[in-house]
Amino acid sequence: MSMNLCDIGTIKYIQKKFGFRNSKALGQNFLTEPGVINAMVEAADIGPDDFVVEIGPGIGVLTAGIAEKAEKVVALELDKDLLPVLGFTLAEFDNVEIINQDVLKTDIAALAKEKGRDSIKILGNLPYYITTPIITSLLESGVPAECIVVMMQKEVAERIVSPPGSKAYGALSVAVQFYCHVEEVVEVGRECFVPSPKVDSAVLKLTPLKEPKVKVKDRTMFFACVKAGFGQRRKTLSNSLGAMGFDKETIKNCLEKAAVDPQRRAETLSLEEFAKLADAFSERV
Repeated sequence: MSMNLCDIGTIKYIQKKFGFRNSKALGQNFLTEPGVINAMVEAADIGPDDFVVEIGPGIGVLTAGIAEKAEKVVALELDKDLLPVLGFTLAEFDNVEIINQDVLKTDIAALAKEKGRDSIKILGNLPYYITTPIITSLLESGVPAECIVVMMQKEVAERIVSPPGSKAYGALSVAVQFYCHVEEVVEVGRECFVPSPKVDSAVLKLTPLKEPKVKVKDRTMFFACVKAGFGQRRKTLSNSLGAMGFDKETIKNCLEKAAVDPQRRAETLSLEEFAKLADAFSERV
């Protein structure tokens, strides 16, 4: 990287040159720690044959780190004011394409197909305010991702990796663990950004599984159970599952069939137990 985009002086120079101000609304905080970039690139094991989709390149610091290793990088940037900045900071790379588009409105699976790729890698520093929708969309939309290495608010990362019975365990934990093997890559303090956010961050590596971690008869029913269970997490399952629209007798019978105590709460159920419960609802007569 000939231009040190992690250098605060360089960032200030770029902001002055282009009259650019960080958007709070878009959650723009630029990374100043090169070790984090290296950790993300290494975690994704990026090589010369890889096609990488980056979410939210900002001024291009992670983009440049990826471009040095990958065959091709397509970066999705929502803020049109950053396009000339990226044209400047990434001028030395001929393997980078910037698309001015909202990741939540982008069909990444179709993008991969259009580029003739049946396997891609996804990296990014996710905007805190839409981290969950982005991850959920990536996992549910059939994106052919070999791995997803993303930075997010530390609190969200803790929720994703949390096991059953822990305070942070919830619907997001179940959803991600259903689809992926999850690894913690590195923690990133708030002091590693300009401007400094009010929270710390963490990088996770999500490796999509060929088959979900548990088998279910009806995936929609599985996630309906999860949503209802955690929708009112202080309530026992016999009460919270009422949100699914079933009568109390049906709920009682399904809990019994799944061998789940009706007095338990959703946060204590493993993925396997949620699967048994969902199958019981699917098989109800």
